[in-house]
Amino acid sequence: MLASVFKAGPMIRQVAGSSPEILTHILEDDTNLALWQRRLPVHIADFGALVLSRNPPLAESPVVELATDEEEPDLRSLAACFSDLEGYTGFIADVSWLVSAFACLLGARRIGVRVRVLDKAMCPRFHVDHVPVRLITTYAGVGSQWLKEGVMSRKQLGNAQAEPEDYQQMLCGEVALLKGEKWQGNEGFGLIHRSPQPAPGERRLILTLDWLA
Repeated sequence: MLASVFKAGPMIRQVAGSSPEILTHILEDDTNLALWQRRLPVHIADFGALVLSRNPPLAESPVVELATDEEEPDLRSLAACFSDLEGYTGFIADVSWLVSAFACLLGARRIGVRVRVLDKAMCPRFHVDHVPVRLITTYAGVGSQWLKEGVMSRKQLGNAQAEPEDYQQMLCGEVALLKGEKWQGNEGFGLIHRSPQPAPGERRLILTLDWLA
Protein backbone atom coordinates (compact mmCIF):
# COMPACT_ATOMS: atom_id res chain seq x y z
CA MET A 1 0.00 0.00 0.00
CA LEU A 2 1.45 3.33 -1.04
CA ALA A 3 1.85 5.87 1.72
CA SER A 4 0.17 9.15 1.00
CA VAL A 5 2.52 12.09 0.67
CA PHE A 6 1.66 15.28 2.54
CA LYS A 7 3.49 18.48 1.69
CA ALA A 8 3.40 20.85 4.64
CA GLY A 9 2.90 24.54 3.98
CA PRO A 10 5.58 27.04 4.87
CA MET A 11 5.97 28.17 8.48
CA ILE A 12 5.63 31.92 8.15
CA ARG A 13 7.20 34.08 10.83
CA GLN A 14 7.70 37.69 11.84
CA VAL A 15 10.99 38.95 13.26
CA ALA A 16 11.87 42.03 15.32
CA GLY A 17 15.03 43.52 16.73
CA SER A 18 16.68 46.72 17.93
CA SER A 19 19.26 46.93 15.12
CA PRO A 20 18.51 48.01 11.53
CA GLU A 21 20.16 44.78 10.34
CA ILE A 22 16.94 43.01 11.33
CA LEU A 23 15.39 44.42 8.15
CA THR A 24 17.55 42.11 6.01
CA HIS A 25 15.48 39.15 7.26
CA ILE A 26 12.66 40.20 4.94
CA LEU A 27 14.66 38.53 2.16
CA GLU A 28 14.17 35.12 3.80
CA ASP A 29 11.45 32.94 2.30
CA ASP A 30 9.70 32.24 5.61
CA THR A 31 9.54 35.87 6.83
CA ASN A 32 6.70 38.26 5.96
CA LEU A 33 7.52 41.00 8.50
CA ALA A 34 10.83 42.48 9.62
CA LEU A 35 10.45 45.10 12.34
CA TRP A 36 13.21 47.44 13.46
CA GLN A 37 12.29 48.45 17.00
CA ARG A 38 13.97 51.83 16.97
CA ARG A 39 13.27 54.97 18.94
CA LEU A 40 13.12 58.22 17.04
CA PRO A 41 15.83 60.79 17.80
CA VAL A 42 14.33 63.53 19.94
CA HIS A 43 14.70 66.26 17.33
CA ILE A 44 12.80 64.19 14.73
CA ALA A 45 10.07 63.25 17.21
CA ASP A 46 9.72 66.92 18.11
CA PHE A 47 9.46 67.81 14.42
CA GLY A 48 6.62 65.31 13.98
CA ALA A 49 4.79 66.78 16.95
CA LEU A 50 5.20 70.29 15.54
CA VAL A 51 3.81 69.19 12.18
CA LEU A 52 0.69 67.77 13.82
CA SER A 53 0.28 70.84 16.00
CA ARG A 54 -0.26 72.92 12.86
CA ASN A 55 -3.22 70.72 11.90
CA PRO A 56 -2.03 70.65 8.29
CA PRO A 57 -3.18 68.89 5.16
CA LEU A 58 -0.23 66.82 3.94
CA ALA A 59 -0.38 64.15 1.25
CA GLU A 60 2.68 63.95 -0.98
CA SER A 61 3.60 61.00 -3.20
CA PRO A 62 6.81 61.61 -5.16
CA VAL A 63 8.57 58.83 -7.05
CA VAL A 64 12.32 58.57 -6.46
CA GLU A 65 14.47 57.13 -9.25
CA LEU A 66 18.01 55.97 -8.49
CA ALA A 67 20.54 54.89 -11.11
CA THR A 68 22.90 53.20 -8.62
CA ASP A 69 23.01 52.12 -4.98
CA GLU A 70 25.40 54.99 -4.27
CA GLU A 71 23.12 57.74 -5.63
CA GLU A 72 21.55 59.92 -2.94
CA PRO A 73 17.77 60.42 -3.24
CA ASP A 74 16.76 64.01 -3.93
CA LEU A 75 14.11 64.80 -1.33
CA ARG A 76 14.75 68.52 -0.93
CA SER A 77 11.17 69.41 -1.88
CA LEU A 78 9.50 66.80 0.34
CA ALA A 79 7.10 68.38 2.84
CA ALA A 80 8.71 71.71 1.97
CA CYS A 81 5.83 73.62 3.56
CA PHE A 82 7.34 72.59 6.92
CA SER A 83 10.92 73.50 6.10
CA ASP A 84 10.80 76.36 8.61
CA LEU A 85 10.20 73.98 11.52
CA GLU A 86 13.03 72.93 13.79
CA GLY A 87 14.00 69.34 13.01
CA TYR A 88 13.01 69.45 9.33
CA THR A 89 16.57 68.83 8.13
CA GLY A 90 16.85 65.81 10.42
CA PHE A 91 13.50 64.48 9.22
CA ILE A 92 14.56 64.71 5.57
CA ALA A 93 17.90 63.06 6.38
CA ASP A 94 16.05 60.20 8.08
CA VAL A 95 13.65 59.67 5.17
CA SER A 96 16.61 59.82 2.77
CA TRP A 97 18.45 57.15 4.76
CA LEU A 98 15.39 54.89 4.75
CA VAL A 99 14.94 55.32 0.99
CA SER A 100 18.62 54.50 0.39
CA ALA A 101 18.51 51.46 2.68
CA PHE A 102 15.29 50.25 1.02
CA ALA A 103 16.85 50.63 -2.43
CA CYS A 104 20.08 48.90 -1.44
CA LEU A 105 18.38 45.97 0.28
CA LEU A 106 15.95 45.24 -2.55
CA GLY A 107 17.89 46.47 -5.56
CA ALA A 108 15.04 48.91 -6.16
CA ARG A 109 15.52 51.67 -8.72
CA ARG A 110 12.07 53.31 -8.58
CA ILE A 111 10.56 53.90 -5.16
CA GLY A 112 7.17 55.37 -4.38
CA VAL A 113 7.39 57.68 -1.38
CA ARG A 114 4.25 58.70 0.49
CA VAL A 115 4.19 61.16 3.38
CA ARG A 116 0.80 61.83 4.89
CA VAL A 117 -0.93 63.35 7.88
CA LEU A 118 -4.01 61.28 8.69
CA ASP A 119 -6.88 61.95 11.07
CA LYS A 120 -8.62 58.64 10.35
CA ALA A 121 -7.68 55.08 9.45
CA MET A 122 -6.56 54.93 5.82
CA CYS A 123 -7.21 51.15 5.65
CA PRO A 124 -9.38 50.36 8.70
CA ARG A 125 -10.00 46.66 7.95
CA PHE A 126 -7.35 43.95 8.27
CA HIS A 127 -5.98 43.25 4.80
CA VAL A 128 -2.92 42.26 2.79
CA ASP A 129 -1.08 44.48 0.32
CA HIS A 130 -0.90 43.53 -3.33
CA VAL A 131 2.67 44.75 -3.68
CA PRO A 132 6.03 42.94 -3.37
CA VAL A 133 7.12 44.73 -0.19
CA ARG A 134 6.25 47.94 1.63
CA LEU A 135 8.03 49.96 4.29
CA ILE A 136 5.90 51.66 6.94
CA THR A 137 6.94 53.95 9.76
CA THR A 138 5.09 56.48 11.90
CA TYR A 139 6.80 59.75 12.85
CA ALA A 140 4.03 60.99 15.13
CA GLY A 141 0.87 59.37 16.46
CA VAL A 142 -0.14 55.73 16.79
CA GLY A 143 1.52 52.99 14.76
CA SER A 144 0.05 50.40 12.42
CA GLN A 145 -1.46 47.12 13.65
CA TRP A 146 -0.67 43.60 12.42
CA LEU A 147 -1.51 39.96 13.07
CA LYS A 148 0.64 36.98 13.77
CA GLU A 149 0.19 34.15 11.31
CA GLY A 150 -2.90 32.04 12.02
CA VAL A 151 -4.73 34.54 14.23
CA MET A 152 -7.29 35.32 11.53
CA SER A 153 -8.46 33.27 8.57
CA ARG A 154 -7.52 34.94 5.31
CA LYS A 155 -10.94 33.99 3.97
CA GLN A 156 -12.40 36.44 6.50
CA LEU A 157 -10.35 39.47 5.44
CA GLY A 158 -12.63 42.46 5.04
CA ASN A 159 -15.21 41.04 7.46
CA ALA A 160 -15.35 43.41 10.42
CA GLN A 161 -17.17 40.83 12.56
CA ALA A 162 -14.31 38.34 12.17
CA GLU A 163 -11.50 40.70 13.17
CA PRO A 164 -9.69 39.57 16.32
CA GLU A 165 -8.76 41.70 19.31
CA ASP A 166 -5.44 39.85 19.61
CA TYR A 167 -3.39 42.13 17.36
CA GLN A 168 0.13 43.56 17.54
CA GLN A 169 0.81 47.31 17.49
CA MET A 170 3.87 49.02 16.06
CA LEU A 171 5.28 51.83 18.16
CA CYS A 172 5.88 55.33 16.85
CA GLY A 173 9.30 55.41 15.19
CA GLU A 174 9.55 51.69 14.52
CA VAL A 175 10.33 50.72 10.91
CA ALA A 176 8.58 47.74 9.33
CA LEU A 177 9.09 45.90 6.07
CA LEU A 178 5.91 44.03 5.12
CA LYS A 179 5.81 41.41 2.40
CA GLY A 180 2.77 41.57 0.16
CA GLU A 181 1.08 39.13 -2.18
CA LYS A 182 3.26 40.06 -5.15
CA TRP A 183 6.54 38.97 -3.58
CA GLN A 184 7.52 35.89 -5.58
CA GLY A 185 6.88 32.80 -3.46
CA ASN A 186 4.82 34.70 -0.88
CA GLU A 187 1.46 34.33 -2.58
CA GLY A 188 -1.19 33.70 0.05
CA PHE A 189 1.07 34.85 2.89
CA GLY A 190 1.13 38.65 2.72
CA LEU A 191 1.29 40.16 6.19
CA ILE A 192 -2.19 40.90 7.56
CA HIS A 193 -2.34 44.45 8.90
CA ARG A 194 -4.47 47.59 9.14
CA SER A 195 -4.29 51.29 9.92
CA PRO A 196 -5.23 52.27 13.47
CA GLN A 197 -8.10 54.63 14.15
CA PRO A 198 -6.67 57.73 15.87
CA ALA A 199 -8.53 58.97 18.92
CA PRO A 200 -10.85 61.96 18.30
CA GLY A 201 -8.78 65.07 17.65
CA GLU A 202 -5.54 63.13 17.14
CA ARG A 203 -3.57 62.59 13.93
CA ARG A 204 -0.67 60.55 12.54
CA LEU A 205 2.37 61.48 10.44
CA ILE A 206 3.35 58.42 8.42
CA LEU A 207 5.83 57.42 5.72
CA THR A 208 5.45 54.49 3.34
CA LEU A 209 7.86 53.28 0.66
CA ASP A 210 6.86 51.01 -2.22
CA TRP A 211 9.15 49.05 -4.53
CA LEU A 212 7.98 50.09 -8.02
CA ALA A 213 10.88 48.72 -10.10
